[in-house]
Amino acid sequence: GVFAHLEALEARAHTAAVEQEDTEQRVEKLARLRARVQELRLRRDELQAKVGLQQKGVLLLCTLTAFPAEPRARAVLEWKIRSLKAMLQVSYLTGISAKLTRRGVCFCLSTAYEGTYLGSYYLDLLTKPQVRIHRHSIPVFIPLEHIAKQYLQTDIRRFLVVLFDHLNAYTGRRYQAEQLQERFADRIEGTVQSNSLCNLLVFKYNVLSKSETFPFSVRLLYSDLCSSLPTEVTISCAPEAPTSLAEAAAAHSDLFRRVALHKVF
Repeated sequence: GVFAHLEALEARAHTAAVEQEDTEQRVEKLARLRARVQELRLRRDELQAKVGLQQKGVLLLCTLTAFPAEPRARAVLEWKIRSLKAMLQVSYLTGISAKLTRRGVCFCLSTAYEGTYLGSYYLDLLTKPQVRIHRHSIPVFIPLEHIAKQYLQTDIRRFLVVLFDHLNAYTGRRYQAEQLQERFADRIEGTVQSNSLCNLLVFKYNVLSKSETFPFSVRLLYSDLCSSLPTEVTISCAPEAPTSLAEAAAAHSDLFRRVALHKVF
């Protein structure tokens, strides 16, 4: 009877210890979750503050085209100058900054991808007698003339945003292709082929199946020039490849559409 009583006590003690451990783990998990919630709230507040500043900048940019009906030429020019000075008080607006020049304003469009700075492009605008492009360092394959024709005279804010989206997406696509080539050269057959705009990429990589290696041929098309992710993915493999690789190709195709190119690997 004594041993049975001791065994019962030992079993209860073990059960109590397990429950205590579970309770401690739940408390720790809850504490981690609360810390994460607090971190996310702080991040949310920071983003809301940043968005507020950007919206103020957008409002300032909008004044460039908000002229009164049938104004005199001198009044228009004075309005433009005041608007430009007000706009330049915002030092940074989603990668776009500017400074006044003797004849107009010079914009700097700084591109980045996932926090990595990728380079800056410059656009020098004249404001007399009308807004027009004087000099720039925009690559020739970016449709600058088309964008200017659409927005420069009617909505300069929209003009800058669309141009910036094109530049940022182009540099993002180029960066991904460079990272793939540099970091995963052992997985790639040959080199990554692309056009100047980097909206068409072609390359091959090997896939192992049942101790055999089969090449996958990939074609990535970026129909949306303001996107750094492909809109169309084509993956083909050798006819003699096992049927299981067709399923793998479909899964890879989905990854290429959702994940940065170099991160897929």
